[in-house]
Amino acid sequence: MLMLGMCPTLAVTSRAGNGLGMGLSTTVVLIFSNACISMLRKVIPKGVRIPAYIVIAASFVTVIDLVMQAWFRGLYQALGVYIPLIVVNCIILGRAEAYAKDHAVLLSVFDGIGMGLGFTAGLTLISILREIAGCGTVFGFDFNKRFFDGRYTPVSIFTMAPGAFFVLAFLCAFIRCKKGNSKGTGSFACMNTDCGKCRRCKGKQ
Repeated sequence: MLMLGMCPTLAVTSRAGNGLGMGLSTTVVLIFSNACISMLRKVIPKGVRIPAYIVIAASFVTVIDLVMQAWFRGLYQALGVYIPLIVVNCIILGRAEAYAKDHAVLLSVFDGIGMGLGFTAGLTLISILREIAGCGTVFGFDFNKRFFDGRYTPVSIFTMAPGAFFVLAFLCAFIRCKKGNSKGTGSFACMNTDCGKCRRCKGKQ
């Protein structure tokens, strides 16, 4: 919900495989950069900590870039310039500044795992919804033929940049409404006039 590091949303989430690949790549960089920054937290001078974080992240991004170029050529070509841009993704620098520089190595690793998997889940979910709506497929599975007998007409806007904004906005609105419901507030707050028979309102009077 904080949108931390969601800048690749527009470019890489048109296909589910691309979103998953970008998310996992960022997770790997996040884990190792967090661990390295935590180990060096007492050595790096405060005045140059941001450039130092960028150099550390860039080193791991270079490794990921070369590995993908060698063994995952298709994904490498699909993501293109957005792999090197992981270096300046705010989730990398944000977690380094907010957590890794003040905590032990193991805790920083777990922070990287948690943040990275959450980021991956967000990108992958957006990718799946965009690919289903815009192409009728996901991970090679043809939803159109399987469930709609080929009668579904894909909405091409979901494969373009505005589609990412639409899907992200709808997901955020859904999550906020669900959170509001769980607290008895929000956009979908209770409209029942007979509160005595309402399960949600019991115990909240």
